[in-house]
Amino acid sequence: MLTKQTLMREWIILALSLGLGGHLALAMVLHAPERWPWHHAGGYGLLMGVAVYVVAQLGRSLWWLFRQRAKDNQDRLTAS
Repeated sequence: MLTKQTLMREWIILALSLGLGGHLALAMVLHAPERWPWHHAGGYGLLMGVAVYVVAQLGRSLWWLFRQRAKDNQDRLTAS
């Protein structure tokens, strides 16, 4: 069950990811306008934002996995 706190956390992560993607797209358009035309900046920003969001979610999943594995190992050592 999703709590209000969980939903807010996910929305914040999504908003930050989309904002970072927009800033990355803007940086690319400003630093290499011949390779990144202005009329595609919005699409690039959205795609980069989604990519940042996916990387963030993968990082969170790996963090959860490693933390859970460390906790399980600690519980095994304590039970022995």
